[in-house]
Amino acid sequence: MSYELPTPPTDLPTAVVNALNESSPSSLRDVARYAEALAEHKEREARLEEASPEGELEKRPDNLPDDVPTKATTTVKEINDNRYYYWQW
Repeated sequence: MSYELPTPPTDLPTAVVNALNESSPSSLRDVARYAEALAEHKEREARLEEASPEGELEKRPDNLPDDVPTKATTTVKEINDNRYYYWQW
């Protein structure tokens, strides 16, 4: 490992570089974990958009509960390897 300050990517905004340079090692590790998770999330979203072409409507099930609004959609969240399904409108 070099004793010199690493060179930031050229496309990284100066404000971000300055904020990172002023951060503690602990904060930098937190930022790195968050940035990796965010990149994975955005890549997954892009894959999902490619998989379902725009304009293609999802079919609504016929057996919806009575209190679900007509414009509600099913949202899926994955937390700690568990999938949660809920209505969102």
